[in-house]
Amino acid sequence: MLTNLAIGLPIILLCLALQAAFTFWSIRYYSRPHRDALIPGPFVQIRSLLVVMIVLILGNFLQIMIWGLLFIMLGEFSELYEAVYHSAVNFSSLGYGDVVMTKRWKLLGPLEAANGVLMFGLTGAALMAILQQMVRTLAERAGAK
Repeated sequence: MLTNLAIGLPIILLCLALQAAFTFWSIRYYSRPHRDALIPGPFVQIRSLLVVMIVLILGNFLQIMIWGLLFIMLGEFSELYEAVYHSAVNFSSLGYGDVVMTKRWKLLGPLEAANGVLMFGLTGAALMAILQQMVRTLAERAGAK
């Protein structure tokens, strides 16, 4: 059990650092003035919101890949596809149970699920903050007319 924690907790910290970096980049991207901001209407902001969403989801996918690679390094899987699939099921806390790790490393599954719930929460919070800013900006523009 302690071995699982000793391996899982640093991976969780790495994932947090990665998602924080993707989140800060996304907020900076959304906050900077865009060249095509002269186009009236919400389309520029919606495009920016879509870019941010894709970047944040890519951050989550990168974390899924890290966990999958860890499972390969631990000898749990020999194929990358199966390791990443298992990781995605854990990370999303879907929990199909069709692919199961050995007893030695089984505790990494719930650790990854806890990690995924937190990282998807961070992703959702960042998107919500950006969406709120977008609505606020649109309301201010509408009030200025």
